[in-house]
Amino acid sequence: MGCIFMGWIFDDVFDIMEGNMKLRQSLFWDTNPDKIDLQKNARYVIERVMDFGNDEEARWIWNYYDKSLLKDVAEKSRDLRPRTKSLWTLLLQTQ
Repeated sequence: MGCIFMGWIFDDVFDIMEGNMKLRQSLFWDTNPDKIDLQKNARYVIERVMDFGNDEEARWIWNYYDKSLLKDVAEKSRDLRPRTKSLWTLLLQTQ
């Protein structure tokens, strides 16, 4: 059972590194997550994950998107909650 579990983890990590993150419906409640283009809708995805994402999703945007884009979204977004904006601005200061 341990091997199957570890294989599942490695498959998920590989998918995440390749950009194949499965977007949760609860994160994108106003649209169909299967129809979201990760490049065309990058700001939208980043804002939702910054505000409402879990640890895995936050790590995924950190690794998938360019840090300058993350910084730009954190600084300029009108939709992020103030606490979220402060946290991500602080995290991205040294990037």
